[in-house]
Amino acid sequence: MHISLDGFVAGPNGEMDWIKVDQEIFDYVGQRIGEGDTALYGRVTFEMMESYWPTAGDKPGATKHDIEHSKWYSNVRKVVLSRTMDPDSYRGTNTTIISNNLSDHINELKQTAGEDILLFGSPTATHALMEQNLIDGYWLFVNPIVLGEGIPLYKNIRQKTRLKLLSTRLFNCGVVELSYVAE
Repeated sequence: MHISLDGFVAGPNGEMDWIKVDQEIFDYVGQRIGEGDTALYGRVTFEMMESYWPTAGDKPGATKHDIEHSKWYSNVRKVVLSRTMDPDSYRGTNTTIISNNLSDHINELKQTAGEDILLFGSPTATHALMEQNLIDGYWLFVNPIVLGEGIPLYKNIRQKTRLKLLSTRLFNCGVVELSYVAE
């Protein structure tokens, strides 16, 4: 997840135009997400992804990143946290909707998933998972900007979660990747 230096994942109206990405980050993320077989989204992020990635790699002028990520997106198992989407409309696809019993469903998913479960964006879903202590690790891209206001990454945290730093990486554009696992 991209985050500002002062802890925001989006501007006050959901703006993400401050996020720095370049080919170096795309290549790194592409390699890392290849290790995951399940993508977890909130409804808003899923709808945004679904409107672009299924055909992004087929468009004229598609970049290397578009082609690779489109292929990955088409093959990865998608899990969407949503109280408004109809789970029956996704039967027979590689998309599952979780609308209730979040803790039970996520713990079951953790038991059955073969590779990493990667949460993409989705601040509301992230907050719900944090509230129930269901996040095992954090993969953060700290952008060199102070927003001052916006949608915070950490919201309604009621318990301490000790983390162990696994790795850091500095990208040429000034973004710093921090990877933590819960202890």
